[in-house]
Amino acid sequence: MNRIAPKTPLILIVDDEPTMLRYLRTLLEVEGYRVETATNGAEALQRLQQAPVPDLLLLDVLMPVLDGLQTLEQVRNLYPQLKVVMLSCVSDTRKVVQAIRLGAQDYLTKPFQKADLEALIDQCLGPQKDHPQQVQGDIEDLGDDVFFVAASPAMKKIRSQSKLVANVDIPVLMLGESGTGKEVVSRLIHKYSPRAHRTFLKVNCAAVPADLLESELFGYEPGAFTGATHSKPGKFELCNKGTILLDEIGEMPPQLQAKLLHVLQDQQFSRLGSRNIIKVDVRILAATNIDIPKAIAEKRLREDLYYRLNGFTINLPPLRERREEISILLRHMISQIGESYGKPTMTISPRLLQACERYPWPGNLRELGNFVKRFLILGDEDMAMQELQVGAGTAMGSAVQHPAGGTSQGGLKGLVRNVKDEAEIEAITKALEETNWNRKKAAVMLKISYKALLYKIRQYHIQRTGTTV
Repeated sequence: MNRIAPKTPLILIVDDEPTMLRYLRTLLEVEGYRVETATNGAEALQRLQQAPVPDLLLLDVLMPVLDGLQTLEQVRNLYPQLKVVMLSCVSDTRKVVQAIRLGAQDYLTKPFQKADLEALIDQCLGPQKDHPQQVQGDIEDLGDDVFFVAASPAMKKIRSQSKLVANVDIPVLMLGESGTGKEVVSRLIHKYSPRAHRTFLKVNCAAVPADLLESELFGYEPGAFTGATHSKPGKFELCNKGTILLDEIGEMPPQLQAKLLHVLQDQQFSRLGSRNIIKVDVRILAATNIDIPKAIAEKRLREDLYYRLNGFTINLPPLRERREEISILLRHMISQIGESYGKPTMTISPRLLQACERYPWPGNLRELGNFVKRFLILGDEDMAMQELQVGAGTAMGSAVQHPAGGTSQGGLKGLVRNVKDEAEIEAITKALEETNWNRKKAAVMLKISYKALLYKIRQYHIQRTGTTV
C-alpha cells in the first residue's frame, strides 16, 4: 500500500536476534512503513531521545543486559503515549501481565503469522489521516445482542488489555460505576480466550438472596435444606471448562466469600448437603462498583479474596468521560433495538444528538439504552429533549442545595456547577421579568420547552419578585 511520505508511520524494532530484525524490517518496509532497528534496550532508549519519535515500538522481551520489560518501564517514563508491542518466543503468564500493567498495547508470541502482525499494527496505529472516512469507533458483536464499542482512547486500551489478558488464565476484576459495561468486557475476554467455545455464565450476587446464593453457585443434594427434594448442580459445575462472571461481587456475604476463596485456590468444592469433593476448571471474572478499600475496612469484602480476584484489574470509565462514543452507541442502539421492536429505522437529529452528548448519563450505558427504548416507542423528539433537560437539571440540583462559598463539597467541579447554576437562575429570572412572567414566552425566549422551564422554576425556587430562596 502506498503512503504519502510525511504521513508514513515510523516503527522502531528492538530485538537482539539479527535474523528477526531483518525479517521484520523487510516485512514492514514492503508494506510501506518507515523502519528503524535497535539490537538492545539501551540502544533503543538512546534512539528515542532523538527526533523523530517513532509511532510504534516493537520490543522483544528476552534480551541481555536490559530486557524488554525493563526497557518498557523506562520508555513509559520518557514517552508515556508511545505505543509499544512486546514480542516473545515464550508465553509467560507473569511477563504478559507485567507488560500489560506497564502499558504495553499488545503481546505477540513468536513465531507469528504475517496477518497477525499486520492486524496488530493496524490496531495500534489506527486509520491514516489521508482516510478520514475511516475515523470511526469499532463495534464488535459479542453475541446475545451484546456489543463492544471502542472509539475513545480509554476503551481502545481496555479492548487491547482484554484481548491480551484473555489468553492468560488468571482472574480479572472489573471496576467501574453501575452500567459502564463490565459484563460486556467480561464477554469480550471470554470471546478471545481459549475457553471461547465453552460456557459463559453470569451470576448477579446482588440479585440472588444471600441464603440462596451458595446453593446457586455450588448446587445441593436432597435434604440439604427444606424443599431440596433432588440433586441440582450449581453454576460452577455447569460452567466447567468455561468462564463465570461474578457480578456485584462486593454484595456476596462474607461467609460465602471464604468458600469462593477456596474454589479460587484449589478449584474444588462440595455441594450443599454433600461431603463429596467436586473438581472444576473455571475461569473466574468478577465485577463491582463498590469502594474497595472502604469495603475491606468495613469487613464487607475479604482482603485475601480481593487479592486473589485481582490477578488483573480493568477500570471502566463512565460514559461522561468518553463522550465521543455516545453518537456511535446511539445509532447502533437505535438500529439494534428498533429491529427487535419491529420499528422502522429512525434517524436522530443534530439537535438531539448534541443534547445527548452534553448530558452526563449518570446511569451510563444502561440509562442510554433505556432512553433509546423510550425514544423508539414514543417517537417524540421534543419529549426526548425535555427528558434530557429535566434529567440534567436533577443532576445539578444538589449543587444548588450547597451554594458557592467554598469547594469542600465537590472541589473545582462543584464550584463550576455552582457558577453554572447561578448563571442559569439569572437568565431565567431575566426572561420571566421581560415577559411579565408569561412562562410560555419566556420558554421560547430561552429556547427550552415549557415543561423544562416549569421544572427549573421549581428546582431553583424562583419567585415572582425575581429573588430565589
